[in-house]
Amino acid sequence: MTSQGEGSRWRKPDETADAGKRRPKSARLVDPEDDMPSPTYTGDFETAAIPPYDPTGARGIGGDYHPLPYAEPQPAGGRLAGAVDADEPFRAVDRRGTQDLGLLILRLGLGILLVAHGLRQLFGWWGGAGLNGFQDSISAAGYQHADILTYAAGGGQIAAGLLLVLGLFTPLAAAGALAYLINGVLAGVSHEQGRFAVFLPEGHEFHLMLIVVAVAIVLVGPGRYGLDGDRGWARRPFIGSVAALLLGIAGGVAMWVFLNGANPLG
Repeated sequence: MTSQGEGSRWRKPDETADAGKRRPKSARLVDPEDDMPSPTYTGDFETAAIPPYDPTGARGIGGDYHPLPYAEPQPAGGRLAGAVDADEPFRAVDRRGTQDLGLLILRLGLGILLVAHGLRQLFGWWGGAGLNGFQDSISAAGYQHADILTYAAGGGQIAAGLLLVLGLFTPLAAAGALAYLINGVLAGVSHEQGRFAVFLPEGHEFHLMLIVVAVAIVLVGPGRYGLDGDRGWARRPFIGSVAALLLGIAGGVAMWVFLNGANPLG
């Protein structure tokens, strides 16, 4: 196919220059024979037919075509060698053993103790002094508004204990218990005029151990055996638990400063 400048016409290589004079103007650019279908025409996509695979290269492929490798079927639950399981980190988290059972026992121990202690203070059960005796002890410790604090402290213990037993709002319940226990230690130290004894019978090892238990529950969460089992602080406690811990400590100190004001160290 050649081109001869302005006004030139297209022609086949073996065609003479005079052959185009016998053709109409509409055939100067396109050969009508090129538009005719082949004798074996089968459809509009004749030229897009995929050649069959010929490993010998007899059809002009040259043996370069290779089919995809055959993958052996895997049994149920099996995986291909070297395949990465995206769910593996989550399965590792599920392997908790007896951890949830231990957290349940820890929650039940502190929760039942708080409920029993609150009932003893408010109703005088199990040899308790009752409501009047509890109010007198709060006043003797130097707290203001002892009449209100009597109900708040007793009711707060019962509420926090029940929430711990149920595993509901566990970090906040343990933080409330922590604030109460901190005030118990500060009141005892202030009553002893700044002398801090750890071991019983005059010491505070019992209160200190309860504080450690409350801090542990705040940080590790309730476990899965509770109403908080699907919450973030039960499956993977972190920022919320640290915030609850700081809230419990700050609440206990603030309660002492604003309602008592005495220096526990003398």
